[in-house]
Amino acid sequence: MIPALAVARELRSRGHRVVFIGTERGVESRLVPQAGFPLELIQIGGLKGIGAFGKFSSLAKLAVSTVQQLRTERPAAVFSMGGYVAGPTVIAALLRKIPVVAMEPNAVPGIMNRYTARWVRRALITFPETAKYFPANRTETTGLPVREEFFHLPEPPADGKFTILITGGSQGSRTLNEAARASWPLFRNAGLPVRLLHQTGAGQAGTLVEDFAATGLEGEVKPFFEDMPAAFAQAHLVICRAGAGSVSELAAAGKASVLIPFPFAADNHQLKNAESFAHAGASLLVLDKEWTGAKFFQTVFGLISDKAVLKSMSHAARSLAKPGAAVRAADILENIH
Repeated sequence: MIPALAVARELRSRGHRVVFIGTERGVESRLVPQAGFPLELIQIGGLKGIGAFGKFSSLAKLAVSTVQQLRTERPAAVFSMGGYVAGPTVIAALLRKIPVVAMEPNAVPGIMNRYTARWVRRALITFPETAKYFPANRTETTGLPVREEFFHLPEPPADGKFTILITGGSQGSRTLNEAARASWPLFRNAGLPVRLLHQTGAGQAGTLVEDFAATGLEGEVKPFFEDMPAAFAQAHLVICRAGAGSVSELAAAGKASVLIPFPFAADNHQLKNAESFAHAGASLLVLDKEWTGAKFFQTVFGLISDKAVLKSMSHAARSLAKPGAAVRAADILENIH
């Protein structure tokens, strides 16, 4: 939703009317009205990981939703971020010969973008290797729209403390949280000059906040950082999952990172994202099952001891950044025909 809203704001600034299609239970039901855009709601279920009856039910809802979309006002173009919720609108647009521009932020496209790949007019991608899933000459590596602040962060303060940002996203990550907890006594006993900034997620804070305060280590553990660009600015190293938004922010900020892909992500796309960053030299890739407190400590110890590697990773991450993605997407949508 964040990238889609960035494109929508750019289009609105150019005088266009933008309408979102979504579901009542999705985050769009909250974020879209807050941003001042109209939202049309549809009823549709997912298609992956469900039984035959569930698939039949979802497809039935899909058919009804598609008919509903066919009756709506004809748009000049449809912008799809993929996902099952995009299905009805994309199918309706294709049936009515309305141009579809798809943005695929992951290295491996989701099921909806894969199914409709041959018919989209343009596919805006983040990873060059994603181009093979779409027809030749229809892709452009625009990157994912990222808040402008990430491109202009100051260098971390030179106070002698090696600052590490740990985040599993707004929902948190049990693996990252437990590994961080297990690492605290190792950092304390080693006397490493580290500072830990840890976003636990609203539902997983538990006793982490109080327990960290008792360690005597420097830093801050909290459920959510309201200003994530400010947290990034303080960090020499970021430890996080490998979702499209996370890796795009790392690139924009030019931050060295350790990526621990969520092992149950659809089509294992987080692993592919992390592999792409690791191959570019921008990140270290560690599997979820291997990420422990000891691994956390050993990884940080090694990087503190070799600042040249950190600098190289930072430069590699910055080379993957794609500024102006929302502007370019808006340009394409305006001129597609």
